[in-house]
Order: sequence, then structure tokens, then C-alpha cells
Amino acid sequence: MKIQVNEIKARLQQFTGTEMFYQIPLIRIRFTDGLKYLSEVAECFWLITDTSVIAKSLMNRSEFITIDFKRLPEEKQDFSGYEAEIIYSDGNDNILEKQGYRAADFPLDELRLFFVNDTLMLPSEY
Repeated sequence: MKIQVNEIKARLQQFTGTEMFYQIPLIRIRFTDGLKYLSEVAECFWLITDTSVIAKSLMNRSEFITIDFKRLPEEKQDFSGYEAEIIYSDGNDNILEKQGYRAADFPLDELRLFFVNDTLMLPSEY
């Protein structure tokens, strides 16, 4: 990883709106400047791809989807075998989907994203 976790968090807070959209043509989704930055510094393009595919598949259940990445505490890791989980909800705490990850090389312990109109973004970019 190129920079420290605290620096990543501080820079992510600076993204408001977006000047440019980036695309994953195969699945026809867009993502914002903030996520482009995150994918480069945290080397986590997998996170953008995975969350986009799953969120897009849930659009028939909700037009607005929140995506919460959370690293699990060690005691839960032992029980489930997962290091992290991603929870997809409708923004009103109604869980639509959960995905567990056995190996999570993502530097942050938690992250929230929004998926609206086939666009993945940071909450500050909504």
C-alpha cells in the first residue's frame, strides 16, 4: 500500500461530488473520482467490481443501496472463517445481501458506499 490509513481517510473526506465518471463497461456501471482515488492508493479495484456487480443485481429490490464494508473482530473471524463482510441494504436498515470475505487485504476497517442509478460513490459524493 502506498500511503497510510489515516491519510486515506482524510483524503476520502475531501471528495464532494465528482468531476468525472469512470466506467466498467462489461457490467455497465460508473464510479466516481473518490473511488478511482481509493482503488489506486488502496489497490482495491476488486472492491469496486464486487460491490458494483452485487449492488446492480439488487436494483430490482431498491433504487438506493448502501454498501458497508466491515473488518470482523478476531473472535468472529474464528467462528465464521471470514475476515470481513460487506452488507448491502436499502438505506433503511433492511439488509438485502451479505457477503463474507476470507482474505481482505483492504487497509480500512470500515467503509460505506452508495449505489444509485448504476453509479458507485462515496457518501460525500452523493
